[in-house]
Amino acid sequence: MSTSGTASGVRVRIAPSPTGEPHVGTAYIALFNYLFAKKHNGTFILRIEDTDATRSTPEFEQKVLDALKWCGLEWSEGPDIGGPYGPYRQSDRKDMYRPYVDKIVANGHGFKCFCTPERLEQMREAQRAAGKPPKYDGLCLTLSAEEVTKRVEAGEPHVVRMKIPTEGSCKFVDGVYGEVEIPWDAVDMQVLLKADGMPTYHMANVVDDHLMKITHVARGEEWLASVPKHILIYQYLGLEPPVFMHLSLMRNHDKSKLSKRKNPTSISYYSALGYLPEALMNFLGLFFIQIAEGEELLTMDQLAEKFDPENLSKAGAIFDIQKLDWLNGRWLREQLTEEQFNQRVLEWAMENDRVRQGLKLSQSRISKLGELPDLAGFLLKSDLGLTPEAFAKVKSTPEEILEVLNQVQPDLEKMPEWTVESIEAELRASADKLGKKLKVVVAPLFVAVSGSSRSLPLFDSMAILGRSVVRQRLKVAAQVVASMVGSGK
Repeated sequence: MSTSGTASGVRVRIAPSPTGEPHVGTAYIALFNYLFAKKHNGTFILRIEDTDATRSTPEFEQKVLDALKWCGLEWSEGPDIGGPYGPYRQSDRKDMYRPYVDKIVANGHGFKCFCTPERLEQMREAQRAAGKPPKYDGLCLTLSAEEVTKRVEAGEPHVVRMKIPTEGSCKFVDGVYGEVEIPWDAVDMQVLLKADGMPTYHMANVVDDHLMKITHVARGEEWLASVPKHILIYQYLGLEPPVFMHLSLMRNHDKSKLSKRKNPTSISYYSALGYLPEALMNFLGLFFIQIAEGEELLTMDQLAEKFDPENLSKAGAIFDIQKLDWLNGRWLREQLTEEQFNQRVLEWAMENDRVRQGLKLSQSRISKLGELPDLAGFLLKSDLGLTPEAFAKVKSTPEEILEVLNQVQPDLEKMPEWTVESIEAELRASADKLGKKLKVVVAPLFVAVSGSSRSLPLFDSMAILGRSVVRQRLKVAAQVVASMVGSGK
């Protein structure tokens, strides 16, 4: 099946959820869609999928926009610029979904489910105990129309679920995987509308793609198993589905899924360390093209020219940091004039007001300017070169330091905002949980974040460095301290 579509009618989208630091995987999928649109003289759209109201924040939405713009990606329609098919934020579209859900129920393809979260959890536990994959058991399918009406009128909370065929399988052609067949008994009776009236991701996704006239849906392979649900929703609504294309996930060298627990995955981490956006896009774009050795250095226009969606690899995109470093070095040396290099250095140093804030904190702590590199240099370093000796002046034992690091890392991870005040409040709460004084918790964190026991104020430094850099430094510090525990240092 061809993925080309009509020359002028191609419409593709990137639809991230603003629930955390924008991931390089988002840039990878966005780049594919961007190049696909350029290749077919089509339209590239940004949509914010914030149906997860508990985790989505305006701060993270802004980070998504900033990160994708930093990557050099430009969209024709989106929440920041509008367009003919807006709004481009799902929470602003809430009232659009209900009529589609009602149509599915009215045509007998959906049903109201009154099962409580407690009952569903017990059901899943029993299924897991029996070695079966957990999925809805269809209890509310058998309710009579009278009983459903009575329970709704009584104000009983309920969701709307979709019906799934009981026999056979869903067959479809994927733009990357070719012919795919998934048995219907492997597909759950998906919730379409939550009890609060918000659609689930699956329902909103299909309705939005239809209303925004999306012709090709290119996304990560983890969504391949959801295609039968999506195809059914299109069928139940009498709509034509788009062409689906599922891209191989980005993976580590050991083929495990790229995750922030193992490696830095935030776009902001790579911009903070001084990677050029052109180099990062060059690196990601190489996964979508066929080239000979020696042709690796490519601009966005050159990537678009060589882009071949008909010939994609299913082998998996290995995130090779050494190759990214090599490409970034070549971009710095070969693609920038001396003037451009100087300009990029200054822009990078001033990113997020880093240097100005660092100088402001340093002014009252030095007696001569020559002390600045040792005092504030950690704000610009890509690697602190942390060793066990760096922790020599910390009075706690390695075991106690590791306990602090293991407590603080997840506590900081769940913070919705990243400010001096929120960091201080969270670290005070961490100290309380550990039953330790704040200064005992702060001492090893100073070393972990700055590489030294004498440095700029911790909370301010963490705020300047940003969430993704602090996450990586704490992770490295935990590895160093764990080696001390093992060796008895």
